[in-house]
Amino acid sequence: MELLWIDAPADLAELVQTLADEPLYALDTEFHGERSYWPHLALIQIGWPDGVALVDPLTVDVAPLGELLAGGGCMVAHAADQDLTILERACGCAPSKLFDTQVAAGFIGMGTPSLAATVEKLLGTRLTKGDRLTDWTRRPLRAEQRVYAAADVEHLLALHDELVRRLEAIGRLEWATDECEGRRKRIRTRPDPETAWWRIKGARQLRGNGRGVAQTVAAWRERTAEVLDVPSRYVLSDLALAGVVQRPPRNRDDLTGVRGIDGRLRDNTAKELLDAIAAGLELDSSQLRLPESDRIDRSLAPAVTVLGAWLAQRASELDLDPALLATRAELTQMLQDRPSRLAMGWRADLVGEPLQRLLRGDAALRLRDGGRRIELEDE
Repeated sequence: MELLWIDAPADLAELVQTLADEPLYALDTEFHGERSYWPHLALIQIGWPDGVALVDPLTVDVAPLGELLAGGGCMVAHAADQDLTILERACGCAPSKLFDTQVAAGFIGMGTPSLAATVEKLLGTRLTKGDRLTDWTRRPLRAEQRVYAAADVEHLLALHDELVRRLEAIGRLEWATDECEGRRKRIRTRPDPETAWWRIKGARQLRGNGRGVAQTVAAWRERTAEVLDVPSRYVLSDLALAGVVQRPPRNRDDLTGVRGIDGRLRDNTAKELLDAIAAGLELDSSQLRLPESDRIDRSLAPAVTVLGAWLAQRASELDLDPALLATRAELTQMLQDRPSRLAMGWRADLVGEPLQRLLRGDAALRLRDGGRRIELEDE
């Protein structure tokens, strides 16, 4: 296997040209996000039948890779969600086609396996263990680090071929490719600052103007962190945020009494925080952005549990990852007659239509084998 190190624009352009006619290419990324708002791209690994290239985004603009992503080839990746987000920011687009080997593995009963577990089970190859805590921003990378990084894409094309073979054998290739396409087309936007308060510990128990303060202060923290490109906790700790929400301070002296602040805020930051608190105290209830769980009819919870039990059994019978069939949110959407994935594609035939018959009263659930099995039977 040829291993290339790409750190010059001309070399990157040549690589893009080399891969232009490849029907499949493997891709993975390394990134760090511990000290920044957005993850910082540190390395891109690309594999094709004749070799592997490691692209150094610290020394070369990787935007030209957008030409490869937008081309006719299919990107093969494992657990690609974060890679897609990072590629869209770095290259300006997502791949035109995607085959996610982790997603595909779920359709042959493997759940959501790691790359190492998937390669070992399907290809009989054990990946070399490396330092998972490697600082990928350090240069130069040692030879063993480069080999370890290359291994993340070295086997993906063979894995693709084996998964396609197995999926075709059981008639599920279309299911897997449809799911991969759905993941590829999923809208990946910046987090909505107005919903950041949902992640505050105890947010669901907040009432009255506590919710308004939580929304405006958490949104201010999120926007400030993005501007400074730092984690939101660097702007205001989670402990301090919770304290501000529980007992909103009205002035600078009150702020110094909040646990987690300890008087360390700069004057301009303190003013911005106090302004956000004041805005939250005056926020009209109609302007609150409530979590989905607060908007649903809680009386539907028992029905969701019953439907979920049948779905779990159905997944077991099909040897499928249950999460691929439906989520609790999607079951709730169906019960509320709202659009969901259960009305589309392969899911509609497999579980969507049977559940609709159940909701219409045309079918019923019955326990068999002493409660060990749930059957959906037409009335």
